[in-house]
Parts: sequence; C-alpha cells; structure tokens
Amino acid sequence: MSGEFFFAGSELRAGLLAAHPGIAHGFGTRDGASPEGTLTTVKQIHSTRVVDAATILRQEVIEGDALVTNRPGLAVAVKTADCFPILLADPVAHVVAAIHAGWRGTAAGIVTSTIERIRELYGSEPRDILAAIGPGIEACCFEVGPEVAREFAHWDRRLYCTTTKEMVDLAAANAHQLADSGVPRNNIAHAGLCTADRTDLFFSFRKERDRAGRMVSWIALRPDTTTGQ
Repeated sequence: MSGEFFFAGSELRAGLLAAHPGIAHGFGTRDGASPEGTLTTVKQIHSTRVVDAATILRQEVIEGDALVTNRPGLAVAVKTADCFPILLADPVAHVVAAIHAGWRGTAAGIVTSTIERIRELYGSEPRDILAAIGPGIEACCFEVGPEVAREFAHWDRRLYCTTTKEMVDLAAANAHQLADSGVPRNNIAHAGLCTADRTDLFFSFRKERDRAGRMVSWIALRPDTTTGQ
C-alpha cells in the first residue's frame, strides 16, 4: 500500500485522492464539524448493501453500508467510531464511493460488493480505482472472541491474528479485498491511525462506549466547470 495522509484543518485527507483536482474528500476527526446537511448518507446496518446515492430522496431512510455515485457535486458519506471508512474514486469513469467497514461488513465482503456494484452501474475498471482506508481500530487494539475470529478463518491467519490472542487486522483484510478485486496495490492508501489508541484525535466506541461520537468521512466529484455540471 502507498500514499500519505495529512491534516487539513479538522479533517484528514489522503494524498492519493487529493492529487486529483476533480475529487473532493475528507476523513472526519474528533474535532471535525459534521456537515451532514450537505451529505448523502444511509442508515448503516453492518451489511454488504451498496446504495446508488442518486436514488435516495431527502425524506427517505435507506439502509446500507456503502454509497456510490457518478453525479458531480453529490457528496456521499459514512459515519464511524472504530469501523473503517474507505473512500474510493475512479477518475477515469468519474465515480466515487464511501464505505462503512466494520468487522461484520469486512468479513462479508463490503469492499468487494462495492467494486462489483460500481463496475455494474458505471463501467468502472478496478485498475483505475483509487482507494483510501481511513482511521479505524487497528490490530493492536482489536482483540476479539473466537466467534468473531472464526469469521476470518478463511483468510491467512498470519495476516489477521497477529499474536497468540485473537487480534483481527481489519485494515489488512479490506486491503486484501481491494487487491483481490483488481485494485493495484500502489492505488491503495492506509492512514494507519488507530481510533482506539488515539482518542485524542478520534472517537472510539470500544474505548468510550455510549459516550463516543461519530466521525463523518465523505467524498464527491467536483462539478465540471468545462460542462457546467
């Protein structure tokens, strides 16, 4: 994986995405304002359901865990507090996606489902996709019980259980899905910031339980000034 992340005010950004002027994005932090009125979201249910954001009406509550769009100016967003926010962009097919990947969604393949969906809807090719994995609970802090560990048993145990304890590496699991789907490893960036370890910067449900807020991570295609969209 490659790419650097940097802070821009109260948001974290991925250099991989920021290098493309047609893409706007941000990963939320503990101090970040939540511009929810300008964002399209879903009711997150730890599933593999991928929603086309253009089909959501303002009055509707739609369930799912990933949003995709090719509409310029339409920002899609997910909320997290230990789960991983993953932002995708295809600057060739002009498509973006926001993914909420907790352990259930990761084990079930939410990243794979999202890539399949944008390929089906918009003809996106995985080789053109840029992927940024934002802050989430890293393997250093994500000890799980045997029932959760079993959900990852079909993967290489050395990648996901890093000690004699069951320490699942969700970031690595999602990066593995991206690569297996055809996204080049040089197109995958990982923030490497643990929400449970850095509660000075991020919310962590594992550390704070019901006191934890939620961070909002979003992505959008900038309006095309050459076409007036």
